[in-house]
Amino acid sequence: MRSLYMPGRSTVHATNGMAATSQPLSTFTAIQILQQGGNAMDAAIAAVAVQCVVEPQSTGIGGDCFCLYKPHDGELVGFNGSGRAPAAANVQWYCDNSIDQIERQSPHAVTVPGVIDAWEQLSADYSTMQLKDLLQPAIRYADEGFPVNHRVNFDWQLCLDLLSNDPAGAKYYLSDGKAPPIGSIVKLPLLAETLSHIAEQGREGFYDGWVAEDIVAFLRGRGGLHTQEDFANARGEYVTPIKTDYWGYEVYECPPNGQGVVALALLNILAGLDMKNIDPNSAERRHIEIEAARLAYRDREGVIADPAFVDVPVEAWLSENHAARNRDLIDRSKRLADLPPSPLAAAIHNDTVYLTVVDGERNAVSFINTLFYPFGSGLVAPKSGVVLHNRGQGFVLDPDHPNCIAPGKRPLHTIIPGMLMKDGRAQMPFGVMGGHYQAAGHAHLLVNLLDYEMDLQEAIEDTRVFPDFSDGANTVQVEDGMADTVRKELEALGHATYVPDRPIGGAQAIWIDWEEGVLRGGSDPRKDGCAIGF
Repeated sequence: MRSLYMPGRSTVHATNGMAATSQPLSTFTAIQILQQGGNAMDAAIAAVAVQCVVEPQSTGIGGDCFCLYKPHDGELVGFNGSGRAPAAANVQWYCDNSIDQIERQSPHAVTVPGVIDAWEQLSADYSTMQLKDLLQPAIRYADEGFPVNHRVNFDWQLCLDLLSNDPAGAKYYLSDGKAPPIGSIVKLPLLAETLSHIAEQGREGFYDGWVAEDIVAFLRGRGGLHTQEDFANARGEYVTPIKTDYWGYEVYECPPNGQGVVALALLNILAGLDMKNIDPNSAERRHIEIEAARLAYRDREGVIADPAFVDVPVEAWLSENHAARNRDLIDRSKRLADLPPSPLAAAIHNDTVYLTVVDGERNAVSFINTLFYPFGSGLVAPKSGVVLHNRGQGFVLDPDHPNCIAPGKRPLHTIIPGMLMKDGRAQMPFGVMGGHYQAAGHAHLLVNLLDYEMDLQEAIEDTRVFPDFSDGANTVQVEDGMADTVRKELEALGHATYVPDRPIGGAQAIWIDWEEGVLRGGSDPRKDGCAIGF
């Protein structure tokens, strides 16, 4: 139990239903839907649609999503709602045009958004309400306005230059070149019109007709390769979740092209390192997690790609032999100076919303929706007001790399919903936001809960560390609030640490106590949201 004398949140407890999101209006919407008779999937779709409006820097209908869903009376299913490169996106074209990397504010960073198709498929298969009804709260907030929360404003201010570089971005998302102040009301009338059109027409309202025409014309006008056919042919797909065992629980993730396998590989490494007997607040614990992450992400960079195009060795990656090899490389007395090449690799190779809902029947949804970076590519379609993501930056332009761009290919994705299960039942839908950190965040959260038996909210709030892979993992991000003694000990072990300019990620989770019939929810104070139950 957390100390009630210390600042922090208490874990939320309820019985009939619960939602945990990173935005209060989104959480409230989910609860409203549940109380109107909707199920967990209804509530999740309505809530994430609201977040596409009220948290526009983190997510939007111009992005992608993934979902894990455990019906109370059925098998766990996964859905991959990540978008594909245009049919004309051949790597040779980029070489011929002297493009050696995909820039963030480039049309080539925009793959065909997968969100709307995913919502429609999931709604058709698992909802009890109509998609058009589930979109109404989002439409209302876009039309009538919403107040800007603290973290939303913080992220918005980091994107002033990005949005200023795009005429529609500057017009619709800035006021005199500035971000809207905390507590000010923002209206997004174009987005309201677009959402209303989708509500009436379904996926065709986004992938055919004037919305798709607007997006395609805009991107092609900037040199993009997108066509109407690329949008009309967009389809997400159901996938078979992958898993590992950890302390008697089954941890499930979506398979590649997402990085869920990295979270599982990390847990496999940590499972053999006796984490239970290491002080959770010690430099030793942080050192082990840093080194394990460096090794697991080393594997990621050379291996993860679209499995429809290349063979991704998931089984070998999750084998005990591979986990043991990585464990043997970890020296508890010092940082590993040079990472050896990954035995899995054939070549060398930031913002999101996560939410979870559990209803009275114990249907459990783990849902993640993203633009990738804050405001994605910073490109805004001028007639529809759709902010376009930059997931195409997950591709590389090396023809010999498994993650090289190709027609209709999906890039490496960082977003990963998680599901903890036991005895065939959902134990905890969970997720951690934060770009590349997400896989490490999943492992960190589960170690806190299962090794150290922390309270759910305490486990979420625990101070985070993460190797900075932008500089080859030569430095380590350490959140403000970690004890100076621990930082100094990490430095003595060889880690060059620094405090990042923003918190590392965010998280939400709902633990299902089957014996008591109680739901326990947590939401990360690093974001604006909350968990609510009834």
